[in-house]
Amino acid sequence: MQLLSIVQGMTNEKLAVVIRGDSAEQAEQTGAACYAGGVKVLEVTFTVDGAENVIRRLKDRFSDAIVGAGTVLDAETARIAILAGAAFIVSPGFDKQTALLCNRYQVPYLPGCMTITEMITAMEYGAQVVKLFPGGTFGPSFLSAVKGPLPHVNIMPSGGITVDNTAEWLEAGAVMVGVGGDMTKGAKNGDFDAVTAEARRFMQAAGGVQ
Repeated sequence: MQLLSIVQGMTNEKLAVVIRGDSAEQAEQTGAACYAGGVKVLEVTFTVDGAENVIRRLKDRFSDAIVGAGTVLDAETARIAILAGAAFIVSPGFDKQTALLCNRYQVPYLPGCMTITEMITAMEYGAQVVKLFPGGTFGPSFLSAVKGPLPHVNIMPSGGITVDNTAEWLEAGAVMVGVGGDMTKGAKNGDFDAVTAEARRFMQAAGGVQ
């Protein structure tokens, strides 16, 4: 039940932000700025040095946020993230051992998939949501094609999601979208107010889609 509850909470929000940064401090500030703009699903990538500490701090600061880990390439990293309190695990590709570990601890695993075969395999190993990555390479119309043979697959496109196409992706059948640099680019210059403003724009774009 824990796993399904987390997935439901994530898909209800419709939007997750991918948080990167040159330091743990910058990543935490970016996450806080996104939260201030209304984004409650925060994916801290393990390209950030000390990502597990960022996960802990964001969870402590924002009790109603759903904080997870991204760019998780193996089961060892997934376990580190889960011990730090990650509510979900996201990978750029599918990894069998990571899927098994996440199922063991009832933590949602969202693996990156590009093909029907990869999506079927991911679902066979318990993935409730698959990440279409890179989403911008395909476009929203790809979801309709996939939903033909796999009407039951839940897809979160990530990569190439903008404030202008967020609603289009959701209307095409995405259960949620993953947003990265288009929302957080201001953080590179220390302009976290700009990050918050972009977060609000994205949430407004997603908010009108039923």
